[in-house]
Amino acid sequence: MKNLYRVLLLAILCLTVLTSCSEPPKPKDAIKKYMILWEKQDFESMYDMLDSKSQKQIAKKDFIKRYKDIYGGIEAANLSLKSAEKAKQEEDEKAKFAYSVKMDTLAGPIQYKHEVNMKLEEEGDSEAWKIEWNPSHIFPQMEEGDKISASTISPKRGAILDQKGDPLAFNGTAYEVSIVPKELPEDQSKTIVPLAKMLGMTPEEIQAKLDQPWVKPEYSVPIKKMETNNPKIHDAVALEGVKSPKVETRIYPLREAAAHLTGYIGPVNAEELEKLKGKGYTAQDWVGKAGLEQVYEEQLRGSAGGVIKILTAEKEEKAVLAENEVVNGKDVKTTINNEVQNSIYAQLKGDVGTASAIHPKTGEVLALVNSPSYNPNDYTLGLSDALQKKWADDPENPKMNRFKYTYAPGSTLKPLTAAIGLENGTLNPSDVMNVKGKTWQQDKSWGNYTVTRVSAVPNVDLEKALIYSDNIYFAQAALEIGQEKFVSGLKAFGFGEELPVSFPFSQSSIGEDGMSEVQLADSGYGQGKIQMSALHLGIAYTPFLNDGNLITPKLDQDKPGSAIWKANVISAETVKIIRDDLTKVVSSPNGTAHEAYMAKLPLAGKTGTAELKASKEDKNGKELGWFVAYNNEDPSLLVTMMIEDVKGRGGSHYLVPKVKKVFEENLQ
Repeated sequence: MKNLYRVLLLAILCLTVLTSCSEPPKPKDAIKKYMILWEKQDFESMYDMLDSKSQKQIAKKDFIKRYKDIYGGIEAANLSLKSAEKAKQEEDEKAKFAYSVKMDTLAGPIQYKHEVNMKLEEEGDSEAWKIEWNPSHIFPQMEEGDKISASTISPKRGAILDQKGDPLAFNGTAYEVSIVPKELPEDQSKTIVPLAKMLGMTPEEIQAKLDQPWVKPEYSVPIKKMETNNPKIHDAVALEGVKSPKVETRIYPLREAAAHLTGYIGPVNAEELEKLKGKGYTAQDWVGKAGLEQVYEEQLRGSAGGVIKILTAEKEEKAVLAENEVVNGKDVKTTINNEVQNSIYAQLKGDVGTASAIHPKTGEVLALVNSPSYNPNDYTLGLSDALQKKWADDPENPKMNRFKYTYAPGSTLKPLTAAIGLENGTLNPSDVMNVKGKTWQQDKSWGNYTVTRVSAVPNVDLEKALIYSDNIYFAQAALEIGQEKFVSGLKAFGFGEELPVSFPFSQSSIGEDGMSEVQLADSGYGQGKIQMSALHLGIAYTPFLNDGNLITPKLDQDKPGSAIWKANVISAETVKIIRDDLTKVVSSPNGTAHEAYMAKLPLAGKTGTAELKASKEDKNGKELGWFVAYNNEDPSLLVTMMIEDVKGRGGSHYLVPKVKKVFEENLQ
């Protein structure tokens, strides 16, 4: 018993010593902890550090909500806090510290210095320094009852212009068809049903807008916009309860002809809003969703203005905490030519395909066209569920941007194969290939596979091979060049690289990770693993018009840069040989593009047909038709057109008159 007593006594003595020797809490440690929590916006833990009086004055949930609402409303970011190392004033149970706050907001940076009082309070069996909180901690000018007002001013969006300054996209006006619920007839269907038909909507879609939580009987509820030249607007406003004030809206004057080029804007969604945090966007803003609207969003958008104020309980302005002026978006002047864009679309319309047009001497992109297409104005005027479903269900996929993707170029690649062979010394333009019949194979190792040509011309040199578009000649040419030099030659024309242009295009590819002998042969005439975009194919012809230099594609009129992408891709001698032969592809009666011949407007170029087969044995694959053409005397326009599924429609011959028409409309 005595031993137990001694052990307890010793334990009590040790505890007493430890308690008396432990350091008392320091206010500077507490304030530093509080600042760290504040910087992390851990408002719940901040509240736990408030003194008892402060916690009686404001409930925890209200404290957390106040900070979250204010910081969320002003879009506070990059919050930084720092407290003084030493107390400004310190007594036994009281202390005062200076601190500073910095943050970015929707109206610009805010920074301030302030002071916080602290109090030593009991906390369980110990003591802790607590914060004497009041609203001035949020902002020094704030008092109880004050509110924070934060507002943004959206900038005016810049226009997208063609090379002449004509608009591709601009801020115009439209009629906003609206309904005032209290002004509807007793039988609301008498207005809603006919209006839905006029607007291409369902009555249910209109009713859903009228049933939104914010709607009141006297409010004007926007339903959909209508273009100012739409004659249906008169019938719409004749219905009871319907109004049509004019409002600003984004207009795309070329409509379907340039939809995939211009893209469109739409309401910003939650995911986009998160990515754009800190850039002045609000849930009410619109943002570029596709095309040039998306590519040049930052330039077109400008910078939102904003102001953050403290208001009294009576909503009177007490102080301005931050303010920045709105900076309107800048116009984007492109190299596009509206007339050429419309002209090409008119020729493509009704088919599935794509086309590009460039100025082959400067690299200026004059047109980028797709068919089928859609009307981008439907996005800014109001897209109905029915139209969205129609586009989604269309097997021809009008929303697909075909001009940015790559395809097998077929025989339009043959001039490049010839140029590579000439540069490597494996091809002599005067050498004659003697192959009888329409099929050929290297040897029996090819099995049943053969290269097939259209015309059985037995004696073929380079000129005839291009005029007749002889697949066998160019298959043999590729095999003579060899895979390594063939791949290297194509890379000199920009294969495997991103096009140096502002719009995102898929890279043209070769399949250099390994080609069989058959694939190399097929690649020589644009099949195999070769894939090109229409724009790159057009650019690849520019060395034939620029002393062997590959020209840089240019879409932004004001963007500086070198006109030459790759210098001296081919020699002057090669240029002359290929250029003369491409002229004869059109001028010769036997040329595959002879239908494009015009004495007063001489063209040169190359047709091509690419077979899309699931396997070598596939006899029912679709065919892509191609035609690349330029004017010989005035090389200011080079057009590359591709149309899908031309099998049974004349192959590439189906395109020749279409491209010819584009030149007639734009150069004569």
